[in-house]
Amino acid sequence: MFDDRVIRLKMIDAAKRLYQKNMLAAADGNISYKISDDYILMTPAGVSKAYITPEDFAVITLDNRIVSGNPSSERLMHLGVYNKCPQAKCVVHAHPPTAIAWTIAKPDLTELPSECLSELILGVGRIPIAPYARPGTVAMSDVLFPLLLENPVMILARHGALAWAGTLEEAVNGIERLEHTAEILLKAEMLGGITYLPDVEVDYLKSKRKKMCENGNVRIL
Repeated sequence: MFDDRVIRLKMIDAAKRLYQKNMLAAADGNISYKISDDYILMTPAGVSKAYITPEDFAVITLDNRIVSGNPSSERLMHLGVYNKCPQAKCVVHAHPPTAIAWTIAKPDLTELPSECLSELILGVGRIPIAPYARPGTVAMSDVLFPLLLENPVMILARHGALAWAGTLEEAVNGIERLEHTAEILLKAEMLGGITYLPDVEVDYLKSKRKKMCENGNVRIL
């Protein structure tokens, strides 16, 4: 139906990159790509992302009709992102261990502490934590809706992480940024506690990010 083999190969590379960094295990996680105004290419259900082939991918419509293949049961979450965010060209959902651990150990946390890392503020602004929702249900996309438009990267409480972007590389970078941040903050906690940048510096960094995301283009940097 589509000449999308190059995209499939790039998605396979992205999946292997996440798998090698321990952000995907077994058949966990999923990646999707909007190949037209109506169709989404998606990694298959029940297959380790380390071993998927171009033939394994599924094609679905934006209204959740399966055209071919066996897409993930979490496709409703992906479709929710595409329907909410016109900029979104791809969505990556992974299970980064440290980021998830923060939501288990600190269930009242609504976002990772952001005002202590310049790279976090410049790269994604903030990393909110979406409330827990049962995987594979409409509730998964519902809990994301209040956060999506302004936050291209987020943690899904007790579940995983999600990044959406205009390019596959940018979305994968978002997942990496999220887990790297979670690891730095964990080590800071272990070494004595998290400290914060001065208010004037936080204001400067936020202003700089705003300029880098001009014209309403939410980006992962």
